[in-house]
Amino acid sequence: MSKDKSNITESEILAKLAAQGMDNKKGLDIVLLDLRGLQSAPTNFFVICSGNVPSHVSAICDGVFETIKKATGYNPHKIEGYENAEWILMDYFDIVVHIFQKDKREHYRLEKLWADGVITRYGSEQ
Repeated sequence: MSKDKSNITESEILAKLAAQGMDNKKGLDIVLLDLRGLQSAPTNFFVICSGNVPSHVSAICDGVFETIKKATGYNPHKIEGYENAEWILMDYFDIVVHIFQKDKREHYRLEKLWADGVITRYGSEQ
């Protein structure tokens, strides 16, 4: 099935906006994980990245929040982990944003856990 711009879903738009917000704050190793083809998936997309230190992780979260809010007016349903900034989760229902410190990301390995999803790498970092 070919995709043109008219077939882009709202969740795809939100996922790309989240990735853009991450990239704007120099998020590392940004991944869009499309889970729509998985029956057991809790959401349509995971958008995942890493930050170097807690202040970087928090700044990335702020960047995602601002980018999505400005483009859509949406607020996340819930944000967890902001205080410690080791792993921040932002729940937008159709997408869930995960911002990790590098060691936490390596430990939890969400990309491996949900390896049946379609992974797209995003950003200026290659």
